[in-house]
Amino acid sequence: MAKELKKEKTKTAEVTENQKAMPFGKQNFIIVLIGLALIALGFILMIGGGSNDPDVFNEQMFNFRRLTLAPILVLAGFVVEIVAIFWKGKKQE
Repeated sequence: MAKELKKEKTKTAEVTENQKAMPFGKQNFIIVLIGLALIALGFILMIGGGSNDPDVFNEQMFNFRRLTLAPILVLAGFVVEIVAIFWKGKKQE
């Protein structure tokens, strides 16, 4: 009876230790920050291209940086965020 009670306590101790563990590790948070930086950089690169005078058309609105590079960076940032969520680092013993 005492052995069964001891086994029961160790099982509950293991469960509580597993429940207290953080779902994300340090690597996950670093990858999340990299993804956020990519998304922010993409949106920063989209800024601009307007004109102060409404009668003047500014061709800078359709350059490579705003039309191609910035959306690619934003999408890459979202992909990095997904990777950060699913990333499993090394198991600590």
